[in-house]
Amino acid sequence: MRTLRIGLAQINVTVGDIAGNTNKIIDSIEKGKKMGIDLIAFPEMAVTGYPPEDLLFMPKFIEANLKATRKIAKAATSITAIVGFVDRQGDIFNAAALLHDGKLRVAYHKTYLPNYGVFDEDRYFQTGKENFIFTLKSTPIGLSVCEDLWYPGDPVRTQTLHGGAELIINISSSPYQAGKSEFREKMISTRATDNLAVFAYCNLVGGQDELVFDGGSLIFDQRGELIVRGKQFEEDLVVADLDMEAVFRMRLHDPRIRREKWAEGEKALKRIVLPDYSRRSRKRPPIPKRKLQPLERLPEVYEALVLGTGDYVRKNGFREVLIGLSGGIDSAITAMIAVDALGKESVVGVAMPSQYSSKESLEDAGLLAENLGIRLHVIPIDEIFQSYLNILAPRFKGLKPNEAEENVQARIRGNILMALSNKFGWLVLTTGNKSEMSVGYCTLYGDMAGGFAVLKDVPKTLVYQLTEYRNKRAGKELIPRNVIVKPPSAELRPNQKDEDSLPPYSVLDPILQAYVEEDKGVEEIAKAGFDPELVKEVIRMVDRNEYKRRQSPPGVKITHRALGKDRRIPITNKYRNF
Repeated sequence: MRTLRIGLAQINVTVGDIAGNTNKIIDSIEKGKKMGIDLIAFPEMAVTGYPPEDLLFMPKFIEANLKATRKIAKAATSITAIVGFVDRQGDIFNAAALLHDGKLRVAYHKTYLPNYGVFDEDRYFQTGKENFIFTLKSTPIGLSVCEDLWYPGDPVRTQTLHGGAELIINISSSPYQAGKSEFREKMISTRATDNLAVFAYCNLVGGQDELVFDGGSLIFDQRGELIVRGKQFEEDLVVADLDMEAVFRMRLHDPRIRREKWAEGEKALKRIVLPDYSRRSRKRPPIPKRKLQPLERLPEVYEALVLGTGDYVRKNGFREVLIGLSGGIDSAITAMIAVDALGKESVVGVAMPSQYSSKESLEDAGLLAENLGIRLHVIPIDEIFQSYLNILAPRFKGLKPNEAEENVQARIRGNILMALSNKFGWLVLTTGNKSEMSVGYCTLYGDMAGGFAVLKDVPKTLVYQLTEYRNKRAGKELIPRNVIVKPPSAELRPNQKDEDSLPPYSVLDPILQAYVEEDKGVEEIAKAGFDPELVKEVIRMVDRNEYKRRQSPPGVKITHRALGKDRRIPITNKYRNF
């Protein structure tokens, strides 16, 4: 029986840490050798980290990446490796290095360069033109990079149809968004059945600025049936023994490939035969059994937030984080995520009550800190606030209190948080959610002040769902029930409630999704049962607060369209979508 043992090393790398990434790749190669793996694959641009963005304009960065790839090649003895890197051949390419017998044998250049959403690959790379297959242990294998697999035609189709590739390796750095993993699995299964080939998909894992990569590497057989899946949001080495003779047998019984090949005629395709330097008599260790199920929606989103937050903090050199605990649900779930990401000893809370803060809110903040086991500092702001009012009184004389006085309180709190951050080296995590950020229900240089916005892409209604999920998972109310059930309030004036200024979140969030994520106008949104005048007002709020969002910290992307690189609306803009 003609078999091939392959490994998919979904690793967590850091952009720009070429030395660290290289060591991690080499370590995985050594593990692969011990497992008796014939072919091991690593994610797209594993050497540089993804996406390196404008580091790609620096020639020394490109050269460092090439030097590292040559070092990795030397480690690829008695094993074949596919490693994502940046190739330089007159120009630069997003590439996959085929390493064999200690040498870089050839580099595949990515064909389809995404230039939508968070992607800007057309800004940096040239399009790959040459297609090839390579043969390892009598098995023809095709190679592609990320986006290449999302197209039903070339380069993969030519590799299977004209090159006879029985195995397709796709190395990827595919960012997470809710629901994407299910769609991705269906797509890869379809590619496998359409091409009568085994498809192995190796995805990156880890957080990088606003992006989270969820891993979840996959291998499907020629029938489109799942052979094995990798862990989600964790590093993993996914290993499988592939029966390659079964692919050939199935093709003999299914004439589609042969008929289409003759109908299309021959296409140019380079063929590379790799000498088999493996020790055929070596005894391979058994592959550990695994049976992983994909995470459901809420656990999946929650783990994305945990990984994105933890990696942002650690990869940027911070050890501890600071969170303003208001006694509300947003700061509570932010603290919970931080504890899960970093450990309770690395999370500090600070409550900053004012004359408008309820006694219950301070108690809720204290109970939350106790439940999570984190340190809590209480710093009242009444005296500071009164000082501001005294200083401003001559200028505000005769004017009624409004948002100016309210925002002074938020900015005092922001100043205190940043002072503690500067003094102790704590990274401030802001607590604003996507609903508030969208309509500008947040204070610039106040509650927006900080280094990372955990909930930036999490609508308020989802905040409630995640809180209930996390308490259910714990089997107890880590986040106090009162935090969840009390009406949300900024507590910046007497008896203030969010619904004084905003529609109920159950109404607001669907409107925001339709406008911000789906680009629908008033008429389309109103057809879903919303008051047209209310829709217009929500759109006005979104449009006039673009300047705030431009000055907000980065945050974890979990939806189809996040507030950031995903959505690039001009600040100076007279167009209205109604």
